[in-house]
Amino acid sequence: MVDIIKSERAGKNGNLAVGCSAAILTENREHILLIKRGDNGKWAVPGGYMEPGENFSEACAREVYEETGLRVEVKRLICVYTDPNILFQYPDGNGWQLVILHFEARVIDGELLPSDESPELNYFTLEEVKGLEIGMLDRFRIADSFPDQGITIIRNEFG
Repeated sequence: MVDIIKSERAGKNGNLAVGCSAAILTENREHILLIKRGDNGKWAVPGGYMEPGENFSEACAREVYEETGLRVEVKRLICVYTDPNILFQYPDGNGWQLVILHFEARVIDGELLPSDESPELNYFTLEEVKGLEIGMLDRFRIADSFPDQGITIIRNEFG
């Protein structure tokens, strides 16, 4: 279980973690692919942390493949999220201020394959998403994914 610590500049008490996530929308932009996380049972966009030696697109595509079985092409950056006033504190004692790059991606190959990491996968409308158990950051990522605004959003607060 992750504790979320909210206080003035809480991020100073941890490390930076860079993550990449993907909005995989249907062609008509009416549905978004979500995964049900195996660790906490919440619905989320596919994504995870970068590994050393990867670029953003590689990290995003790898995480999508690991969590969904789909191979994707990263199309554009939708939003950058970070909040220096939130620290994600893990049971092992590590604390992380997140820097998340959220991309729009297009499926190029593969089929949806549940796994231990993501036992359920499904496409949802924005209206259907409202009734799902979803974490705060994923709510922002989902809402920011549907409009085709053509500009990158920068969110320095999400808590």
